[in-house]
Amino acid sequence: MSPVLPKFTFPAPPAGPSRRLTEVLRTETAGGVVLLAATLTALIWANTLSGSYEAVGSFHFGFPSLGLDLSVRHWASEGLLTLFFFVAGAELKRELVSGELRRPAAAALPVVAAVAGTAVPAGVYVLVASAGGGDLGGWAVPMATDIAFALGVLAVIGSHLPSGVRTFLLTLAVVDDLGAILVIAVFFTSTLNWAALAGASAGLVLFRVLHARLGVRGWYVYVPLAVAVWALMYNSGVHATVAGVALGVLLRSRPRTAPGGPRPVAGTPEAEEASPAERVEHLVRPLSAGVAVPLFALFSAGVTVSGPALAEMIRQPESLGVLLGLFAGKFAGVLGGTYLAARFTRARLDPALAWPDMAGVSMLAGIGFTVSLLVTELAITDPATTEQVKAAVLTASLLSATVACVLLKIRDARYRSAGGGGPHGSPQGEVA
Repeated sequence: MSPVLPKFTFPAPPAGPSRRLTEVLRTETAGGVVLLAATLTALIWANTLSGSYEAVGSFHFGFPSLGLDLSVRHWASEGLLTLFFFVAGAELKRELVSGELRRPAAAALPVVAAVAGTAVPAGVYVLVASAGGGDLGGWAVPMATDIAFALGVLAVIGSHLPSGVRTFLLTLAVVDDLGAILVIAVFFTSTLNWAALAGASAGLVLFRVLHARLGVRGWYVYVPLAVAVWALMYNSGVHATVAGVALGVLLRSRPRTAPGGPRPVAGTPEAEEASPAERVEHLVRPLSAGVAVPLFALFSAGVTVSGPALAEMIRQPESLGVLLGLFAGKFAGVLGGTYLAARFTRARLDPALAWPDMAGVSMLAGIGFTVSLLVTELAITDPATTEQVKAAVLTASLLSATVACVLLKIRDARYRSAGGGGPHGSPQGEVA
């Protein structure tokens, strides 16, 4: 008789405020609220005490002998933000192994939507920047969708929307962020330190062997190894957040079976409960949502907000290209790509969803924020233009969120009046 694997359950942390806080930070709503609070703090700080904001953000500390003498702003963008991409990588791995991306038929539409939703905004930026004689280097800024903000907005307003809305948005955002990371790795790596890159690659291979082949356990093994991989990746010239994605993708998303034992089927409760990727993601998510991403926003979103500054933002081709790319290009790319794929291929929209639902999701995709701000710092070299482009990212994200809230709130009310019972929404075909 084959041995039975023990059922996995998350270890309960000690009762008290810390436990309640970590549980709250695991929710999409709380993550979005904390991120919004950090953004507002950055805007207030930068517009009232701009001197201290710049002084703190540019303060350097670290380990010069290891090539890690970074400013506070760079520690946030290349250090702490690696945790965000680690969680995104783990989520992508789970989607590929046991989620929607494991079934080509179900993944086709959101994947096409993600591809079109990155290509069209980039094209909009290039057209606007070319017409105005601007810097074409910012073409990648309007490509990304912010997972935390988009899912947070959906969680707040979509209590009666079908669960397929969240699944579609999550799949789209994960593929979208993977594309953004590939763009960062390929197009924003100027010089390479091949020795450091080889060391980082060797560390990733060692991580995979220890984790997936030998089954070695213990944070005291993997945390130092992950830090070493991150430091080597940074010194290689490749953006250090790529290390986070790579480590997340290398996590094992299926349970380790006992010798001779049956292998749990992907997508079953047994497989999910025993998944190391889910366990690690569960543990790291509060740190990512409550510390890493908010601190990145705090030291990246501080731009001057005034009438003349906003007028200048609209006049400059780079910032106008980003504004139109995120707000209009994302909507057109995601909705248009989804419609064309459903019209001319075998891919089909979930029967429980309607095209007005997709319009709301397509508008949510225009919330760029985290990754767009990161790409702005990599792609735009002029400080004045950088500030204008960041203002455009914030403006476009706010506009997209506002319009998406209106569209999805109308749909949510329709599902509620039709008898939708919470996050799983109404029966198929009941609301058109």
